[in-house]
Amino acid sequence: MKQPTNTMKLEISAVGQNESFARGTVAAFASQANPTLDEINDIKTAISEAVTNCVVHAYTKSGLGQIKIDCELFHDALTVRITDTGIGIKNVDKALEPFYTTRPDEERSGMGFTVMQSFMDTLHVTSKVNQGTVVTMQKFFTKKQKRKVVGGA
Repeated sequence: MKQPTNTMKLEISAVGQNESFARGTVAAFASQANPTLDEINDIKTAISEAVTNCVVHAYTKSGLGQIKIDCELFHDALTVRITDTGIGIKNVDKALEPFYTTRPDEERSGMGFTVMQSFMDTLHVTSKVNQGTVVTMQKFFTKKQKRKVVGGA
């Protein structure tokens, strides 16, 4: 198994205001591998969805909780694991279906996992009721050609 070139751990409160912080922090961390702008935007979108899911769904009945984000950076990939200790998901297979939501009263689209799956190369979700959920995602980076800068004074 390949060893990561760098790792990061981040723990934030499950409040909406931390979504943009998490998204930007993971993107900044991933930038060390020199991904394309599209790859960075994909990562930001997936992280946004994962953190929002924790804020909206994980802690609805148990009050304010924490979200843990663990990242492993490789020369050609990023692995992100987002963990909550909230209410969990009763049926993960059902939750992964497009348009399924446990919060239709809040006009939720039920597309969070679908978006994560669309923007990342792998998505794995495990959950236990009353124990929490772990979302693991991976993004593989394309190798960019280095630009030759030519200039003169």
